[in-house]
Amino acid sequence: MPAFLYRSRTLVVVLLFSVLTFGQQSGESSSRAHSKPTQQSKTESNLGALADGIYRNASFGFSYKLPFGWVDRTADMREGDDPGKLLLLAVFERPPEATGTTINSAVVIAAEKVSSFSGLKTASDYFGPITELATAKGFSVLNEPHDFVVGTKHLVRGDFSKPRGSLTMYQTSLVTLEKSYAVSFTFIGGSQDEIEELIEKLTFSPSKPAHSP
Repeated sequence: MPAFLYRSRTLVVVLLFSVLTFGQQSGESSSRAHSKPTQQSKTESNLGALADGIYRNASFGFSYKLPFGWVDRTADMREGDDPGKLLLLAVFERPPEATGTTINSAVVIAAEKVSSFSGLKTASDYFGPITELATAKGFSVLNEPHDFVVGTKHLVRGDFSKPRGSLTMYQTSLVTLEKSYAVSFTFIGGSQDEIEELIEKLTFSPSKPAHSP
């Protein structure tokens, strides 16, 4: 595994650790119990915006339609003002502080400057720390990083699973390099079918055709 992946924890690793603890509680109260309004308090245009149940990010060229009734915790999980480490979206099927007997499904989208890593060459490289965290948290690798297409957009996909009592938690991450950022889309659900349904809500803007003389 590339040495740079050991020298620096990616933003998505930090976020997934939060989701897998904060987001999968069973009756414990959370200090982040109340959602903050989604606001563009930063001038960073890469953050995108959530409105009418759809998150849109023109800078990275994609949109995500939230499942009906899901709760937004993006503001709660955002930390700092580093334009090189951006949490774009963090949404849950139910409030993370609420008691539940099922997997609390979630979608986390983040972007991190490629320049933060001395050796990041491909989207596959970004899976080093993701896999390291997943296995450390008891997940097994279902599918190694491989090419995956959403619409006409090519990304790299990795799949994991973890038993939780009588349930199984599934995690899938999609990664692409876009405008000098590594953009990651992570989906957590209670079944592989649910993961596929969550991925289907992701849409990429069609690439603009090259100008013809």
